[in-house]
Amino acid sequence: MKVLYLSCQMGASGDMLMGALSELTDQNAFLNIMNHAGIPHVSFSIEDSEKCGIHGTHMKVLVNDAEEMDHHEMHEHHHASLSHILSVIGSLSLSDSVKQNAKQVYQLIAEAESHVHHTQVSEIHFHEVGTLDAVADVCGCCELFELIQPDLILCSPVATGSGTVECAHGILPVPAPAAAYLIQNMPVYEGSVKSELLTPTGAALLKHFVNRFETMPVIKIQKIGYGMGKKDFPEANCLRAFLGEVQDEKNTVTELVTSIDDMTAEEIGYACEVLRKAGALDVYTSSIYMKKNRPGTLVTVLCRNEQAEEMTELMFQHLSTIGIRRYETKRVCLKRHEETVQEGNETIHLKISEGYGTVRCKYEYDDLVRLAQKKGRSLAEIKEEIRNGMKK
Repeated sequence: MKVLYLSCQMGASGDMLMGALSELTDQNAFLNIMNHAGIPHVSFSIEDSEKCGIHGTHMKVLVNDAEEMDHHEMHEHHHASLSHILSVIGSLSLSDSVKQNAKQVYQLIAEAESHVHHTQVSEIHFHEVGTLDAVADVCGCCELFELIQPDLILCSPVATGSGTVECAHGILPVPAPAAAYLIQNMPVYEGSVKSELLTPTGAALLKHFVNRFETMPVIKIQKIGYGMGKKDFPEANCLRAFLGEVQDEKNTVTELVTSIDDMTAEEIGYACEVLRKAGALDVYTSSIYMKKNRPGTLVTVLCRNEQAEEMTELMFQHLSTIGIRRYETKRVCLKRHEETVQEGNETIHLKISEGYGTVRCKYEYDDLVRLAQKKGRSLAEIKEEIRNGMKK
């Protein structure tokens, strides 16, 4: 599985993310795409940047031949509505998927701004975030994610920085209110730097593209990209992007286990059904003896790793437990595929599993039940009929 891992120990901004991702692909080809995309008055270039002895890419976005920090005063009072920005994005010479992702990122930013300013999304007028350099950052990052095409995007906990930041509305706390809204449900921390490390644009890009936030998994690294920020700190101001391969995560699952001794069988049965309908891979119970030889029930839930938090919440909601044991475990699976067979005018699905020198075939239960009820026969008789029909 092709995995992209983003290390955001110095936060994230559009230009840092763009610089890091560009080092994972053909930079000249990327520059050619973006410089011919048609963003008004914008040009892209790259320059080598060094922070604390580490070299990486600073993605330079020029608007009217000036970089963001140079033309900040000129654009300080520029207002751009969301509809105008979406119109600009829609007119670009980029793929439909890139433009769709860029629009969705801006929709996230607009929702954050509308929440902060207590107004409707349609009434939002952007300041710094709405300038053309930010449009360039968002569209450039969306293009790079498409060029790289990872199967899974993971990210470290994100440093936000601390202190204050000056913007069009005045002096605001870090993270800025829009960024603070966007990082809800993300693992974040301040870090040791008193400056804005995570911008609203960076937060929106992470929120849209990242599948999971976690520490780096076991990964066979193939490429590393360094995206450099503009400011200098005692720590290297860079965002790192790791591209590599990991074992197919379908074989890694989470096991959630808890013991119950004060619920009825009906209540436990209902809880198990809720968990199954929510997407658990398997839910089962076992009879156990607990303290003072009280009979109890062990409830075990298997789920995909990304479902673990949701399943934990459901278990606490529907079971009387006050503690759940959580394990990450590997499973070995046979390769599975499905075929169909005909029994008269009826289609029966046949599930075939094979591997490790073994082949197993099983008819779909619901199909067998439907045919048995229609013919008034037992399941065993229906299966025998199908097997005999296949021999003819």
